[in-house]
Amino acid sequence: MSEPARTEPIKAIPVRHPGRWVATAVILLFVAMAVNMAVTNPNFAWDVVRENVFAQTILEGVWATVWITIVAMIVGIFGGVVLSVMRLSPNPVLSNVAMVYIWFFRGTPVLVQLIFWFNLAALVPQISIGIPFGPTFASWDTNSVITPFMAALLGLGLNEAAYMAEISRAGIQSVDEGQVEAASALGMSRSLTMRRIVLPQAMRVIIPPTGNEVISMLKTTSLVSVVALPELLYNTQQIYARTYETIPLLIVASMWYLLLTSILTVGQFYIERHYGRGSSSTPPPTYWQRLRRNMFKFHDTPPTPPSMTILDPNNGVR
Repeated sequence: MSEPARTEPIKAIPVRHPGRWVATAVILLFVAMAVNMAVTNPNFAWDVVRENVFAQTILEGVWATVWITIVAMIVGIFGGVVLSVMRLSPNPVLSNVAMVYIWFFRGTPVLVQLIFWFNLAALVPQISIGIPFGPTFASWDTNSVITPFMAALLGLGLNEAAYMAEISRAGIQSVDEGQVEAASALGMSRSLTMRRIVLPQAMRVIIPPTGNEVISMLKTTSLVSVVALPELLYNTQQIYARTYETIPLLIVASMWYLLLTSILTVGQFYIERHYGRGSSSTPPPTYWQRLRRNMFKFHDTPPTPPSMTILDPNNGVR
């Protein structure tokens, strides 16, 4: 038997991606143009931006925006879970009531709802507590009850509940029905099954769109400026109405919105990472790991294959 002969290693040539270089050049060109305009255009008034970014009025608006977002999302999430359970209930009355609620609040603009709640006194001058069609125990002036904050809470929270109801329903329906049947066979009640079996597994589906809703809610709070609630945009408008420095003050507001949404995005990522631990063997990479992996990665270089041997049917390996 002859000595096995080894072939020369294959010289692998990496695949070229000229399109990536062209796209990178175009993007860098636009970035350079944007930076040049930001530096050379005096109308940006960066000194005004620096002066107002940490102004007391702006910080008060930031806190009001965060507070409204938190409270409205609590109302929306709690109401959405209740509505989704009602929607999936075998009771036709509960199911139809939830369906009508979702239809109405998703079908009307949130700005219209805010203005409606703020002007509720024109429809109901007095808010009373008592027996229906009977005596009244207590009564309050509607304008004293529906303050700008309460109008914002009702408008944003009740509207958000309609969207969260559909998100929660999708998460609940993603859980295998067999697990619900097994819990029922073990004697667990419907509410206990929902708390112990269904909702913990549904969170994997519910968390991503809920995170988007929180970020959307943060930006939607800018609409409450129409009811004179002193949040970030309203306070910004009050400043540039006096100084006529509209663009710099809008840049200040945008910087705070970007900062807050960035914090929420990072928080959403780690919550998704926590609830997605059982769905894959390896957790998804963090933002820093993804940035390091993609930085300056314009082409993929395949690994060099080892030396190959060829089988000869007559002489064996050669």
